[in-house]
Amino acid sequence: MKDTVRIIEPNGYPFTVDDRDMLFHVPTSSVFEMDKTSQDILSNLPSYESLSLELLSKKFGLTEESVENVVDELEQLKLVTSKQVIADNPAVRALEQLPLTTLVLNVNTGCNLSCSYCYKEDLDTPANGQKMTLETATQSIEQMLQESPDQERYNIVFFGGEPLTNLTLIKEVVDYAEQRFGVLGKTIDFSLTTNGTLLNQKVVEYLNKHRIAVAVSIDGPKAVHDKNRITVGGQGTYDVVRQNIRRLLNYYHARPVGARVTLTRGTTDVEGIWDHLFNDLGFHEVGFAPVTSGDIESFNLSDSELVEIFDNMKALGRRYIEAAKKGKSIGFSNMHQLLTDIHEGTKKALPCGAGAGMVAIDHSGGVNLCHRFTGSELPLFGNVYDGIDRQGLSDFLQERMDRSNKGCDTCWIRNLCSGGCYHESYARYGDPQHPVYHYCELMRDWVEFGLKAYVEITSSNPSFMDTYITPRRGETHETFKTY
Repeated sequence: MKDTVRIIEPNGYPFTVDDRDMLFHVPTSSVFEMDKTSQDILSNLPSYESLSLELLSKKFGLTEESVENVVDELEQLKLVTSKQVIADNPAVRALEQLPLTTLVLNVNTGCNLSCSYCYKEDLDTPANGQKMTLETATQSIEQMLQESPDQERYNIVFFGGEPLTNLTLIKEVVDYAEQRFGVLGKTIDFSLTTNGTLLNQKVVEYLNKHRIAVAVSIDGPKAVHDKNRITVGGQGTYDVVRQNIRRLLNYYHARPVGARVTLTRGTTDVEGIWDHLFNDLGFHEVGFAPVTSGDIESFNLSDSELVEIFDNMKALGRRYIEAAKKGKSIGFSNMHQLLTDIHEGTKKALPCGAGAGMVAIDHSGGVNLCHRFTGSELPLFGNVYDGIDRQGLSDFLQERMDRSNKGCDTCWIRNLCSGGCYHESYARYGDPQHPVYHYCELMRDWVEFGLKAYVEITSSNPSFMDTYITPRRGETHETFKTY
């Protein structure tokens, strides 16, 4: 029999929904409803360094045997211990082989827009844009296959600049990849993020024919969008983008089309923007990316604005919950993603697939951690001609996996956040390994909101997850925070 037990607080997060005592189990990213004895033990233990089973049984008026049975279960879940208290974290390990399945090809540094907040450090005008060659693109594909030959499904993402300014290369790559992966019996998916200005009828028909997933960068109604998303000559682009979106949604049926919204200083109306893009324009999903660490300080959201945005996201989230209870989806991507992570029990050793499952190739073949780092001063991880610097990537990822002395090792959302976006850290702190501390409290509050939403929805309409969340992995493509 155990002498005493103590709680491992970092491994569980209790919360309440409609008088139901729930627990987020951090080691497995699972949600449990607690029985009364478990709830009593877990809520009382934090007040003590440790308690004996005898004292616990007396405190709750139970037999020592029944208390011991509950404690045994809690110990198996790593929620209490009779030994040293250690928070459960993924092991820090070297990646001997990269599970590389996604390539982001920066097909052109040139862009036909001059968005005032653009983060791209290698961006140029269309006339001066540096285009990727077919040789570089095909060599990138071959490098991916060399690194990870045994995957069943691969993804190629066309990025820029504006990728459609190099449509010729996109078509050549699609032809090459369809033939190459077809011979291997592998599935290849394509996607791109576009500013929407070049979506004419022929382009839309081509994208539809080859099932190239499309995300459109658009910031909302005309007054909001035209504030920053302008041409090189300074003209707003909303009118032409809206016209092209209508064409896209009328003729493109291969995959759901999502809108990617950038929120900058002075723009916090999440519900109004969603309403316009989802209800007026007809996008399948709308996702929001707040800017807090851009190169141009005047576009970064203030601390108070960031709080307001998260409050507004929760307001939209409440509309999402009410719709979900009735079996409907209102296409709020941020909420979709949060519920997907909870439903699937996502446990991240790293914040995203950058450097492991995904790398970005710049126009000349340099291997970048992700698409946001092309043109930056962060050193390359090899190139597609001489080979990927596997050791360099492994060392980089190992450093991020090590959560000690960062505060992340005991944070209850550590397996959903893993320190946050590398580029956000790089832009704000000058170090891609630095946790995004400015987001910590807001993200914990957002995840708690998502947990409560998950319980509400699954209690009222459990089929919603099977209808809208589970199939989502197969139909969506790699989504990027674009601004």
